[in-house]
Amino acid sequence: MIISGINHITFSVKCLNISLQFYSDVLGFKPEVRWDKGAYLSSPGIWLCLSLGQAKPSRDYSHLAFSVNEGQFDHLKQQIVAAGYGIWQDNSSEGDSLYFLDPDGHKLEIHCGDLQQRLDSLKHNPYKGLTWYE
Repeated sequence: MIISGINHITFSVKCLNISLQFYSDVLGFKPEVRWDKGAYLSSPGIWLCLSLGQAKPSRDYSHLAFSVNEGQFDHLKQQIVAAGYGIWQDNSSEGDSLYFLDPDGHKLEIHCGDLQQRLDSLKHNPYKGLTWYE
């Protein structure tokens, strides 16, 4: 296998202070360093870069989903909703999910579950035209 994981995630943000507060205070990322035009934050296994610029989030289904433990999902969901971050889609798949926007309109999701759980659910409720690879 050539790709061994995701190295880092970078989001363009129009206000570094607002985005830094969102990702650290609301989502719980640990700020590592900050400079005039950016910041690095971390969460176990994730390196996140905020880069000051003109944010132009996609208008399609493209989004980034963060894993959340079931015991923490409801609390985090309440925080996000109470803070007024927009919900861009209702959950229609297995596992608890919340689809929301960050301060720049980047599409995010918090999700309880993993790939194996999703594959197991597809055995019982397959998507239209589903093909399994071995």
